[in-house]
Amino acid sequence: MKYLHTMVRVRDLDASLEFYRDLLGLVETGRHESEEGQFTLVFLAAPADLEQAKAEHAPLIELTYNWDREDYQGGRNFGHLAYEVDDVYALCQKALDAGITINVPPRDGHMAFFRSPDNISIELLQKGESLEPAEPWISMPTKGAW
Repeated sequence: MKYLHTMVRVRDLDASLEFYRDLLGLVETGRHESEEGQFTLVFLAAPADLEQAKAEHAPLIELTYNWDREDYQGGRNFGHLAYEVDDVYALCQKALDAGITINVPPRDGHMAFFRSPDNISIELLQKGESLEPAEPWISMPTKGAW
């Protein structure tokens, strides 16, 4: 058995690409549009997984945009997507600057949570050792559900 991808339905493909590609730094590896099926699939890989993703079509995130504009509601049976990052503070600051609410700030210098435009919970984990705890993260409260 081999892990291939996680599919996430999105309401606004452009907003989702801004989030996953432009904010998180994922790389688009493929796209499929179906006029007959009225959907677009966009496949994304983490930069460190790019060579493997190109060769094996895995591991990936598949953004599924159905052209009918259905409003999807998330379930608690889906937890979150997790990414290891070089600097959890820098990416959280980038998210804040983009107007994204940090639900669980990286108070410990290691872990943070925020949500995508489609309310998918994203976990960031600091690569290697935790960063030294620092402001404004130490004092920042937990907000909403993560």
